[in-house]
Amino acid sequence: MTTSTTSASPAATPLLDLQALVVAVRRRRRFWCCVALLGLLAGVAVAVLMPPPPTAVSTVLVAHEADQPNDPGTLIRTDAALLKTTRIAGEALESLDSAERPEDFMEDYQGTGLTNNLLQITVAGDSDADAVARARALSEAFVADHVRRLKEAAEAEAKALLGQRDQMRDELDKVNEEIGDGQPEVDPETDPGAAANLESLFARRAELTSRIADFDQRAEEARMGAPRLVAGTQIVDAARAVEHSVPKAAATNAGIGLVLGLVLGLALAAVGSVVADRPVLRRVIAANLGASVLAELPRRQALLWRRRRDRAARERLAASLARTVRGSTEPFSLLELGSVRSTSRIAFDLAEVLAGERPVVVVDGLPRLQLVKRRPKSGAFTVVGDAEVPAVSPQELRFGVGSVAPGTAWTDLQYLGTRTVLVVRAGHGSAAWLHTVARQLADQRIAVLGVVLIDPDPRDRTDGTLWDGPAAALRGQSERLALQNGTGRLRKESLPVPAPRVPDSDQEVR
Repeated sequence: MTTSTTSASPAATPLLDLQALVVAVRRRRRFWCCVALLGLLAGVAVAVLMPPPPTAVSTVLVAHEADQPNDPGTLIRTDAALLKTTRIAGEALESLDSAERPEDFMEDYQGTGLTNNLLQITVAGDSDADAVARARALSEAFVADHVRRLKEAAEAEAKALLGQRDQMRDELDKVNEEIGDGQPEVDPETDPGAAANLESLFARRAELTSRIADFDQRAEEARMGAPRLVAGTQIVDAARAVEHSVPKAAATNAGIGLVLGLVLGLALAAVGSVVADRPVLRRVIAANLGASVLAELPRRQALLWRRRRDRAARERLAASLARTVRGSTEPFSLLELGSVRSTSRIAFDLAEVLAGERPVVVVDGLPRLQLVKRRPKSGAFTVVGDAEVPAVSPQELRFGVGSVAPGTAWTDLQYLGTRTVLVVRAGHGSAAWLHTVARQLADQRIAVLGVVLIDPDPRDRTDGTLWDGPAAALRGQSERLALQNGTGRLRKESLPVPAPRVPDSDQEVR
């Protein structure tokens, strides 16, 4: 007989859980708020401690011979590049009677093309007056250089055109001489070839005359265009000092620093959350530990209007744990991960609830015996260390408090209790370490009854309940042996069995 079934494949784990990422970044708001604040303070400090030097600006209207409405700004960028030349810098320094090197002066100014024909010159100086004088000299030097180049270009063009015209005139003189020498001797009836040659000379003379007139006109236009371009190149905004307001600059730099710091802080928080892989959602922590979340408690003292609610939550948790301890035939323990203070408080609350029924002993298995150092003054219960456990009377009810942080002696946890509740701070342990805790507790045959989540995210709406329970989480738990009440016999503890999966296909079983 052959059986064909289809097994249900687990849901694919996303490469990046955006919900967990958002919650992790929000939980690190103190970090990125501090980074944003540092950016704001840095912007203010730069504005106050590093003010810009005195600066002056001047605007020059630059006329070009090849100006076009659709020019992408190539010509004005060329003018800005020409402004940063030693020739113009040297002429400006010469007008200022300054001994400064042109190369050094070029580092103190720059040209920016505002439009296709407007060039803004920005110059820094030792004072406002010095900056204004430098900007004025530089603007005048640039205008003079531009005008000189325009005139030189116009003269060179006119000279070239007139040279061509003179050549045409020389050729015209030769044609006139040939016409004058051959015209009296030509008889069209007796010498038709000479007559045709004479006609071609007349045509050549007319062509040369036309070209000479054209060259004269073009040379004249070249000379007439230069004054128009020269008149169009001028200083339209005289040099003036730029006012600098420290409060305004500080506010601007503070805003920029705040935004940059906020972006940097958020980016670092997001990257750190992804790299660290520290679960913060209830469902992720429960899945990694293989146990459901029983309760949630704040890490710090709550606000005034929330203290009553948090106190009630602690009392409910203590009462629930007390019922678990009373109904258990096996030793009970609380194991912390990143929440020593909260675990200590839960242990003391639980001991006070149980102390009204019988003597209670709390075994301190925490590193450096932190519970022993905080022995209660009321004397309602007793706190002992690991070394004092043999002296505890069998009539006394005891439970242990330990840690599953890195460096834990796993084999010692059984002596604290074979049934435990994990007290875990959200975002403290990595996913790999939570897996390690669940695996080690399963190897030690310590049943995890549930998880008390410390400092949960208030906006976390995920479910921390595992419906398939311990059968899917704790390895080897289904074979754990438990003592029956009042008998010396051993029995296997019955555990919930997950419902069988039904094939999701219509394949026939044969």
